[in-house]
Amino acid sequence: MEIIYETSKTRELDKYTIDIKRITSLDLIDSAASVFVNEFNRKFASQDNKVANKVYVFAGPGNNGADALSIAHLLNENGTQVFTFLINPSDSLSPECDIVKKRLIDYGLPNFTEVSKQLKLPKLEKQDIIIDGLFGSGLNRTLDGGYAKIIHYINQSKSTIVSVDIPSGLFGEDNSHNDLQNIIQADYTFTFEYPKLSFLFPENACFTGEWKAIPIGLVADETLKAATPYSIINEEDFFTYFKPRDRFTHKGHFGHALLMAGSVGKIGAAVLAARSCMRSGAGMLTVHLPHRGEIIMQTSLPEAMVSLDNNHDHISNLPDLSRYSAVGIGPGIGTDNQTKSVLKQLIENIDGKPLVIDADALNIIAEDGGLLNSLPAGTIITPHPKEFARLAGESENSYERLQKARSIATEQKIYIILKDAYSAVCTPEGKVYFNTIGNSGMATAGSGDVLTGLILGLLAQGYEPEKAAILGVYTHSNAGNLAANALSEESMLAGDITSMLGKVFKIMQESDYTALIQHRH
Repeated sequence: MEIIYETSKTRELDKYTIDIKRITSLDLIDSAASVFVNEFNRKFASQDNKVANKVYVFAGPGNNGADALSIAHLLNENGTQVFTFLINPSDSLSPECDIVKKRLIDYGLPNFTEVSKQLKLPKLEKQDIIIDGLFGSGLNRTLDGGYAKIIHYINQSKSTIVSVDIPSGLFGEDNSHNDLQNIIQADYTFTFEYPKLSFLFPENACFTGEWKAIPIGLVADETLKAATPYSIINEEDFFTYFKPRDRFTHKGHFGHALLMAGSVGKIGAAVLAARSCMRSGAGMLTVHLPHRGEIIMQTSLPEAMVSLDNNHDHISNLPDLSRYSAVGIGPGIGTDNQTKSVLKQLIENIDGKPLVIDADALNIIAEDGGLLNSLPAGTIITPHPKEFARLAGESENSYERLQKARSIATEQKIYIILKDAYSAVCTPEGKVYFNTIGNSGMATAGSGDVLTGLILGLLAQGYEPEKAAILGVYTHSNAGNLAANALSEESMLAGDITSMLGKVFKIMQESDYTALIQHRH
């Protein structure tokens, strides 16, 4: 896992790195500046490693400003035409920023201006590049006054904006009480070591632009790691969680899944989830669905067995659960009163079997708050934002939604997968695992049904709920990336994700990191 440290821990992280490496804070600033410039040049420099555009650096009075000043120095040494503005209205720089400023004055950095009163803003052209180093992740108040004016001026320019570590004005976690008008709207953000939590929320994409975490050698002690609830799923988890198959196994070793899905007009959802379940490696699958779905299911997926409900159009009775190793319910089941009753019976009689709940089953639970409270420990639910709002009430922003999900997961001892561009797996221990891969082509009808079937198949094979949830969302997104690479994001169908699951598992089996990374979209 790649850990996301809360911004309140940044100083601890820096201090521990300085102590363990026996370096100074200035060494850390120089390291960050060097890595930033390398990434900047990769993005904007020509083959001779020079940036032809004019670069305007806006540095603030703190350590983010010190980073920006050091960046200006390195770019100037590379032959880039740099215009640097140190904004210091209170005539009070951080010790590090003051030292870097004096170093640059001694060096004779050209086009350097320290602004303590009135700033005459430079004329910014479309071809220019702005480096924003006004404020870093330690900011805890809304920017106003002169800083707000500078931010508005930069945002209104047509220049390319690149932020150092975090767009100035953006808080690292909760922006509920921030003035969103006074935040830099970057085209690119090169953040140090790890993304800030706020980068993973959709409403902040207009501020971060395209972001990339660049390593600068920060080190955290185990206590700090353990105290951090947020992390990002990466390739190592992908390969660590996957269970290779033994040659001397049979279908009984890989579980018998029960999928309860489908209603009139929504049998397709059952087919999508069922096919994904079989493609995930489940040994056997029985689909319990209305009578009208028999021909469709057995024609579409002859590998699956069918349990026919007494009702022609919707699910009205609970099958015997004793044969099954895991149960999934929700895709396309509708919200008929008889179906509601079946869901209640399932929750009451699941008897410790792994359970994944999605789609219409979540809508039924939202109508009956007691059902949410009675979910068995270890249950996985997979709501998208609107479904979660029905379950937990409207949220002001994504940060509030995430905290609600963490609270419910902890209180109810369940796993909540908040589906979004960066889906979050919330655990009973209050941990959150973000999935940062995937693409917009996966925002298509049936994609959630595919995820439900995939997780059900993993549960049936004996994966623990937490690993099934984490591996499920990551595998789902990798398959989505392969599908987008092959077909384009615009033309993807949910079934295309399922069709790529085999390729993803093959990459897993071969432990081929390179193949996986090459197929990222």
